[in-house]
Amino acid sequence: MQSQKNTPIELELTSNLYEWRAFLAITQCGSLTRAALSLGTSQSLLSRKLNALEKMCGVCLFYRTGRGMEISDCGKRILQSVKDLLSNAEQLELAIRTQANEPAGVVTIGSLPSLSHPLIAKLFKTVSSQYPSIQLKNLQGSSQEIDAWIADGHVDVGIVCRDERNLADNEDALCTIDNYLVGAVGDVLTQPDEIELAQLDGLPFIWSSTQVGLRLALNALSKNHQITLDTKVEVDSLPLIRYLVTEERLYAVLPIYAVWEDVQAGRLQASRIISPVMQRIVTMVFGKSKGSSKAVSTVRMLIKRGIEKEAGCGL
Repeated sequence: MQSQKNTPIELELTSNLYEWRAFLAITQCGSLTRAALSLGTSQSLLSRKLNALEKMCGVCLFYRTGRGMEISDCGKRILQSVKDLLSNAEQLELAIRTQANEPAGVVTIGSLPSLSHPLIAKLFKTVSSQYPSIQLKNLQGSSQEIDAWIADGHVDVGIVCRDERNLADNEDALCTIDNYLVGAVGDVLTQPDEIELAQLDGLPFIWSSTQVGLRLALNALSKNHQITLDTKVEVDSLPLIRYLVTEERLYAVLPIYAVWEDVQAGRLQASRIISPVMQRIVTMVFGKSKGSSKAVSTVRMLIKRGIEKEAGCGL
C-alpha cells in the first residue's frame, strides 16, 4: 500500500504560520503600519512577508490604496480558513503548554494610549518575570474602538474610561480619576494646584484623536459655561502631545497619570480642573476570551493589582 504524502504546495503554504498571522493582522487593522504595531514588528519586514505570501499563493491578497490595505476578493474567500488554521494551531499549542498546569498563551489587551506607559509597561515586566508562558499583546485606541474590539473578540481585556457610573455586566470599575490642564514649565495658569473650567476659555489646545469621550464631555460643559476651546492640532501620539505642550506652549487636558513622571521630574505642569470637577472612571472590560481563559484571568488579576499599586502615582 502506497503511503500518502503531503504535496509540496501544502507543505509550503502551511509550514510557516507567521505569514498567515500577518495576513490576518493586516485584514483586521486595515494598514501595514497598525498591523506591524500589533505584531511587534517593522512595517518593512511585514511588507516583505506579505509580498512573499502573495508570491507563494500566486494571487493578490490585498489592494494597496491611499487609505491603507483593502482585502481582495480572493483574500475574502480564504479569510475564514485562515482564521480556522490559526485558531487550531493556537489551541494545539495551548493544550500542550497547559499540561504543565500553568497560565499560558497570548492575551491581547486594548488600552488607551495614556494608560499604556504607566500601567501596561509595568504589567509586561510583571508577566515576563512571574508568568513567562503568557505572551502579552497591546493594542491602543479610543474607548469606542476598544469596545468594538471586545465585541468582535479581537482583544481579551480592555481598559477604558467612562463618564457614566452605570457600568455594563462585563465591566469592572478600577478607579476614579480627575482631569488636569497640562502646560509648559513656567506657565502661569498651570502653576496652582487647581484651575477653574472658565479659565480654559480661548486657550490653544492639542488633543489626542483617542480622547473622543473626554472631548464630548468637555464640549458639553463648555457650551453650558459659555466658554470656547480653541483646538490647534490633533495627533495620535502622547509623546508628541508632551513635546508640543513644552515647545509650542499649547495646552492639553489629560488625566494626571498620563504625565505623572513628567510633572514629578519638572518637565511639565498640571492643574486639576474644578468648578466643575471633571471625573472619569477607569474600567476593565472583558468579553468572550479568544486566548487561554486561565491566562486571561491571571492578567485581569494583575491589572487590578497594578492599579492598586499605582494609587499614589497618578491613579
